[in-house]
Amino acid sequence: MHIVIIGNGITGITAARTIRKHSDHEITVVSGETDYFFSRTALMYIYMGHMQFKDTQPYEPWFWTKNRINLKRAWVKTIDTQNKQLLFSNDDRMPYDKLLIASGAKPNKFGWPGQDLIGVQGLYSYQDLEELEKNTANGINRAVIVGGGLIGMEMAEMLHSRHYPVTFLVRESSYWNNILPEQESQLITRHIREHGFDLRLNETLKEIKGDANGKVTSIITGSGEEIACQVVGLTAGVSPNIAFLKDTEIKTDKGVVINQHMHTNVEDIYAAGDCAQFQHALPDRRVIEQVWYTGKLQGEAAAFNMLGHDKMYEPGFWFNSAKFLDIEYQTYGTVLNTLREGETEFYWESDDHQKCVHVVYRESDHLFIGINVFGIRMRHEIFNRWLLEKQKVEHIISHLSAANFDPEFFKPFEQEIINAWNNQYPANTIQLKAKSAFTKLIFGN
Repeated sequence: MHIVIIGNGITGITAARTIRKHSDHEITVVSGETDYFFSRTALMYIYMGHMQFKDTQPYEPWFWTKNRINLKRAWVKTIDTQNKQLLFSNDDRMPYDKLLIASGAKPNKFGWPGQDLIGVQGLYSYQDLEELEKNTANGINRAVIVGGGLIGMEMAEMLHSRHYPVTFLVRESSYWNNILPEQESQLITRHIREHGFDLRLNETLKEIKGDANGKVTSIITGSGEEIACQVVGLTAGVSPNIAFLKDTEIKTDKGVVINQHMHTNVEDIYAAGDCAQFQHALPDRRVIEQVWYTGKLQGEAAAFNMLGHDKMYEPGFWFNSAKFLDIEYQTYGTVLNTLREGETEFYWESDDHQKCVHVVYRESDHLFIGINVFGIRMRHEIFNRWLLEKQKVEHIISHLSAANFDPEFFKPFEQEIINAWNNQYPANTIQLKAKSAFTKLIFGN
């Protein structure tokens, strides 16, 4: 059997490795982006000079030959589902017996005038990185980034590392407040401005203007201001990369529509990762989940189902991590930007406004629902266990030292957090608990 995988990101490669571990089927991974799988989250560090591209590749070139995984560098033009063939942009064809679509995502464009000018780009693919290098090769006077999110923050930090002034256009009243609760959003908003970025809140993009050579020269904001710039970063989210499926029988909506077994509506065709959309969302999840770990889990689930196993996609509790300049962010469980009915919260923020802990729990019985942490590293496995055990919020607050991942020379904040809890809830005073013997044994002091 010949299994073909479109896309060599974390989803496609996880699927390929899983299939190889459990079968001797022929495997071909198709990608027009790069020859080899690389860590997409490390792209920014190449531009900043911290890494070379070869350092972002988890496996040596010999890995693919040794594991009998064929690699084809090509762009897929369309899929002939009737004859079970891929048609490439150069009109070559490749037959498949089973197919996984793991084609990732692409930066959103919303029809802005001038959005296709030279110097206007997103940041998702290796080609986007190459384009940014080209667009800033001779230096720039200013960049404008449209959209407040994690990719926008990465692009801003990249440009800032080369001392290019950056203006943010963010339509929300504070940074990323469509995801973050107001407290954390305000913290990050202040942090961005303290680092010298020109952050324009409640502002949108109206038009991008260019010169006679098709290069961007300025943007016009929704309020009518013209800002001169040589680079415009379109980072208002990403959407599934599925244009090549337009004239096929494969059902699509915003993404490739799949069930919890990663099946599409076409026999022997599966989809997973950033391009996939579930028919029905799991509790507290979205129908499209575009983060690294969900792509990995979906790739593994797709692989087992392609091999004939009945494996449901079961992602467990939500978690994510990121970095806003020098403030690290982690979230475990469910912390929405607005509390739902029956939920309440506890919030602590350090005096320097560089760290915070935001816990959400059920008001009726104090069941722990989720936590956001900024500036303090916490252990995923600890919070995952507490969520599984259905612990109460008092247990979480009193045992935070067990979850702290910061090195021992970092200042601990657990007692300050507990003091804040006790001040807010004097009738429900709790004490700091030491690390359990189990935690000490597994993770040390």
